[in-house]
Amino acid sequence: MEPVNTIGRRKAAVARVYLSEGKGKITVNDRDYKEYFSTETLQYVILQPLVVLNATDKYDIKVNLIGGGVKGQAEALRLGITRALVQADAENKPALKSNGFLTRDPREVERKKPGRPKARKRFQFSKR
Repeated sequence: MEPVNTIGRRKAAVARVYLSEGKGKITVNDRDYKEYFSTETLQYVILQPLVVLNATDKYDIKVNLIGGGVKGQAEALRLGITRALVQADAENKPALKSNGFLTRDPREVERKKPGRPKARKRFQFSKR
């Protein structure tokens, strides 16, 4: 199998994923994913598509992550891994789609408006 290259995005985070056959090693920005994502919740989010397909030890995954916070990066990585698994084998698509891993979450931070402290919040009203 030749390496598969995909991209995953979430909020301001972008994950470039390189998937190849191997023993299940996941490297994020030249570090192990357990070192990069220290909380178990984020590690669980990353491994979800692999667990659904029982493929945790089939592929080696190398990732370049930029932008955003850790949660956005983890979800961007999940989308990138899912797209790579579908590209590697089209038979994986129904199982991943039914779990909702192929949907790109479009929610972004709303811009701050002029004359306001935040996007929608207003300064305190004073009658007198």
